[in-house]
Amino acid sequence: MHRSEEPGDPERDAPPPLPGELDRAELQHVEDGAGPLFHRRYSVAIRDTPLSPEELMSQVSGDPDRVAPKELASFQKVHGPHGAMHVNDEYVVRMPAPWDGPVRVVAVTPTSFRLVTLASHLEAGQIEFRAERDGALLRFTIESWARNGDRFAELLYARLRMAKEVQLHVWTSLLERVVALAGGRLTGGIEIRTRRVEVDDG
Repeated sequence: MHRSEEPGDPERDAPPPLPGELDRAELQHVEDGAGPLFHRRYSVAIRDTPLSPEELMSQVSGDPDRVAPKELASFQKVHGPHGAMHVNDEYVVRMPAPWDGPVRVVAVTPTSFRLVTLASHLEAGQIEFRAERDGALLRFTIESWARNGDRFAELLYARLRMAKEVQLHVWTSLLERVVALAGGRLTGGIEIRTRRVEVDDG
């Protein structure tokens, strides 16, 4: 596991814009959160996989729960048709209490999907899952732009570090399951890059 953290930039590290067709009800934007903005990338390079980025992402987006580390998290679809993922579908990420996180699908492409947090989530922001070619390798990345959902969440994350450690284990474990699903081998370990942007709430 390779981890790094550096100061970020408010413009460079801002989350992507939301599409016009997105249902805006109960969204929990970055601006609604507390504490610093964390722009993170968790990524793995996979070799010797028979799958293309499109084939891998089709399996992940069709049922995100198949790569979820069940002891830590479970993806449950609560709005939208079974199977393929569409904009405005909703999921709840079930985690050890009080971590349950409602999210809505923001964007879907053949090689990616992006989610936005909803009211009562411990975070405020967006997260994207994507697969792409990296030379002869297949790279899978989880990229997030998020602040803590409120001051209580900030205490758990920044002061007690409980939420931070749970989050780290969830995403690294999910990446390991993606590698297994791809039928390939992990190359170079798991990379975790963090850019921290201080936010003035005054």
